[in-house]
Amino acid sequence: MENKSIAVLTSGGDAPGMNAAIRAVVRTAIAKDFRVIGVHRGYNGLLNKDIFEMNLRSVSDIIHRGGTVLYTARSEEYNSPEGVRKAAENCRELNISGVVVIGGDGSFRGARDLTNEGIPCVCLPGTIDNDIACSDYTIGFDTAMNTAMEMVDKIRDTAQSHDRCSVVEVMGRRCGDLALETGIAVGATSIIVPEMPFDIDKSIIARIKETQNSGKKHFIIIVAEGVGGVDKMAEYIQKTTGIESRATVLGHVQRGGSPTLRDRTVASMMGHKAIELLVDGLSNRVIALKDGKVVDYDITEALSMKREFNQKLYQIALDISI
Repeated sequence: MENKSIAVLTSGGDAPGMNAAIRAVVRTAIAKDFRVIGVHRGYNGLLNKDIFEMNLRSVSDIIHRGGTVLYTARSEEYNSPEGVRKAAENCRELNISGVVVIGGDGSFRGARDLTNEGIPCVCLPGTIDNDIACSDYTIGFDTAMNTAMEMVDKIRDTAQSHDRCSVVEVMGRRCGDLALETGIAVGATSIIVPEMPFDIDKSIIARIKETQNSGKKHFIIIVAEGVGGVDKMAEYIQKTTGIESRATVLGHVQRGGSPTLRDRTVASMMGHKAIELLVDGLSNRVIALKDGKVVDYDITEALSMKREFNQKLYQIALDISI
């Protein structure tokens, strides 16, 4: 790379582990004699030149912190050919010869557009939903699951005390992975995800009655955000079964908190790989975790992949939650 400078930004929703990825990018790049530019608030920062030079100490004591020290935002201006050209021109003016983008699918499309304007980009999957098809795992997923599990465990205490049914919505608009794994971990009676057909009488009421027959008196129902409607579900459950029912939406608490060991480690590995690719002159790439290995794909190829829901794990959940 001619100008020996690399920028790093975070885009879209924040995810625990983004700071670990930023740290790995900065320190790996500096070790390879690159200048590192931090970009505030995603692609907005490229458009507004909201940048600063980073050094080894810029990323001290951030690996354990949730959120992103670079902040994040969505940019309407960038979502136009004129906006992308302006960002590319700013990169050239600032001698930025490569950009590491940490985010989700929308962020990847932005990186592909920037690459097409002559600025090499490499992307890292950072989203708690685990909804990046090319990667088995995304930065933030493990932390979000553990947070959701801890919250539901607390809800279970009061549900058990009152013989209640608690209907809990966790994040995941298009992807039910967070709901599925959290549901297994908390012993949910039913797990409702967007990938699987849902009928409240068959998927919830029948299962509650089946477990009642074996002596169960309190129930946890986990619902993915993409399905929603937890208030109406709770009302229907109470009306149909006579069991006092309550709905809880966990919301953005799942995005926060100190990242787990897994998120810190995976993020660090991916950040290191991103710099290796740029140093080797490669761009328009997405870093992924596949079968336990850190690999990379062309962005267009990655975006065209279809995510497969884990039907086997879902069946396991059905078999053991009775």
